[in-house]
Amino acid sequence: MPSTSRSIPDLSLYLVTDANMCAKRGLIETVCAAIEGGVSFVQLRDKTSDDERLYQIACELKEAVAGRVPLVINDRVLIAKRAQLDGAHIGQTDIEVEQARDILGNDAILGLTINNMHQLQHAQTYHLPYLDYFGIGPVYSTQTKPNHAQPLAPEGLKTLVTTSQLPTVAIGGIQLANARDVYRTGCSGIAVVSAICAAEDPKFAAQALLEQQSN
Repeated sequence: MPSTSRSIPDLSLYLVTDANMCAKRGLIETVCAAIEGGVSFVQLRDKTSDDERLYQIACELKEAVAGRVPLVINDRVLIAKRAQLDGAHIGQTDIEVEQARDILGNDAILGLTINNMHQLQHAQTYHLPYLDYFGIGPVYSTQTKPNHAQPLAPEGLKTLVTTSQLPTVAIGGIQLANARDVYRTGCSGIAVVSAICAAEDPKFAAQALLEQQSN
C-alpha cells in the first residue's frame, strides 16, 4: 500500500553520480565535497557494475554521506533495499512503480523519470500515491545519457512542472550557464551530472549552481 506520510525531500540541487567523470578524484570524495557545497540529494547511478560490486559501492557511499542528505540508487531497487538506502529512482523502462514500492517499503523515497506530457498524465492517473517526485527531462541535449528523449527546453519543462502534482527535479544538459533559466521554470530543483562530477572543484561548482536559484 502507498503511504502519505513520507516527508518531501529537498530537491534543490540533486547530484547524479558518474564514476568515470569522478575517476581522477574518486566517487566518494566528489560526493562529499559536493554535499559541503550545498548538494541536497544524491542519486547513485551506475549502469556497468554487477550487483555485488554496486552493493559494495552503495554501502561505502552511504557510510560517507552519513545521513546528511538523502541517498537513492538508479534503477537497482533490490540493492537499495539491501543496502538500506533512502530509496530509488526509476525510469520509464525499468521496474514497475508498484513493484518498486512493494520492494522498498512505504517509508522509502521513490522517484520516476518523465519525458513528456503523456507519461506525466499516465503517472498521475495510475501511480501518484506510490511516488514522491518526478525527474523531468531532458531539458537540453546531454552527452551523459545517449539516445535520450527529445529535449524539452525550458518552455516545455515549465508546462510539465506546472501540471505536476508532485515535486519536480529537472535533468538533462544542465550546466552553470543555463541553471538560472531552469530554476525559473518553477521546478523544485535541478539535477546535474557533469556540472559537478567533472568539475575541478565540486564544492565550488555546487555553490555556484545553487546561487542561480536565488538570482
